[in-house]
Amino acid sequence: MPSRSDVIIVGGGFTGLWTAYYLLRASPALSVTILEAEDVGFGASGRNGGWVSALFPVGADTLAARHGVEATRALGVALRHTVTEVGDIVAAERISDAGFVRGGALVLARGAAQAARAEASVAAGERWADGTIWLDAGAARERLAATEVSGATWNPHCARIQPRALVEGLAQAVRARGGVIVEGARVADAGAGLVTLADGQVARGRHVIRATEAYTARLPRLRRRVAPVYSLLVATEPLPESVWATVGLAGREVFADHRHVVVYGQRSVDNRLVFGGRGAPYHLGSAIRPEFDRDERVFRLLRAGVLELLPQLTGVRFTHAWGGPLGIPRDWHPGVGYDPVARVGWAGGYVGDGVAATNLAGRTLADLVLGRHTSLTSLPWVGHRSRPWEPEPLRWVGVNAGLRLAALADAEERLTRRPALTGHALARLTGH
Repeated sequence: MPSRSDVIIVGGGFTGLWTAYYLLRASPALSVTILEAEDVGFGASGRNGGWVSALFPVGADTLAARHGVEATRALGVALRHTVTEVGDIVAAERISDAGFVRGGALVLARGAAQAARAEASVAAGERWADGTIWLDAGAARERLAATEVSGATWNPHCARIQPRALVEGLAQAVRARGGVIVEGARVADAGAGLVTLADGQVARGRHVIRATEAYTARLPRLRRRVAPVYSLLVATEPLPESVWATVGLAGREVFADHRHVVVYGQRSVDNRLVFGGRGAPYHLGSAIRPEFDRDERVFRLLRAGVLELLPQLTGVRFTHAWGGPLGIPRDWHPGVGYDPVARVGWAGGYVGDGVAATNLAGRTLADLVLGRHTSLTSLPWVGHRSRPWEPEPLRWVGVNAGLRLAALADAEERLTRRPALTGHALARLTGH
């Protein structure tokens, strides 16, 4: 491990890799070192649902109330451009196995309650010109032949990728430009000009960047910055074209529905149906452990959810199941920051919408480190600091209450066929 570097980046996921990539592309003479506790992409970057989307976890109306209309529009434009940017880099760096296909995002409305939320999404899309449109039931089922579909929203600003392949391609591109990636380098503390490893080694850098997402909760003084919440996935065996003809996703659309508990899916590069969602509990003290990656109860629910959504897949084998933590700030608002005095930067809190947002964060951090004042450094998430999460056990109670309320709201809507009354309580709890 180099003892000194111009830039030390803690975390070898998408944020760290994109930051290093754009720094080295802009200033090839820089010495850039990435320190990763495990291997590149070990966290959410290598284990996610593969949505390269323009989504932001805070709604545009809420953002406008906090930051103003023009700033909100600028962030939306930047996020939509970022989807194109990721595709351009995949092509330029020849990361062909990442399987980047811009098929858009299809979000089904299954029942009247979900249709009401879908209509609100379309109305917001029209106000903010984000490209969201309504598809009637027939058009929606042409894209994905799911059950109980009353319509869907579709947004063109989303692509499907294989996240692990993108991580590895980016790491190769960083190394090819002279960046140093040190795997198995577990950081105990990171501050102004100094990074201390768990084994006592010390590395010094003119600039230090924290790109640790859910694992930020393991760093001193930052344990309440984000709550690590687990998202789990399952995948089928590769499916033949005859089966895909009965399912859809011919355009490689990613998909979800408008329920309260987040679910997401895609047709993978190797023709598996990949389906994931929240539902695993938050663990006391923001604990992150390997055994939390597997929750058989949630895996069973996900497999059952696939078959309820797409009964034509009854009988197919599910061959993979995995998961991992993502980082949620107290106000659901991602942030990018840089202290020019301490020369410390950071980005994160993507709430699961980070595959594209990390690229925007990396470009922004590169500009901030290099002292460039650009349209990116003026975006409203730059300098945003979320208030800390409550101390334990209040944090455990609050996060798990939110997860439980989401499940209860969905159950209520299945029974009543009307928007859930518990949905209002969920919105108050999460600040949305």
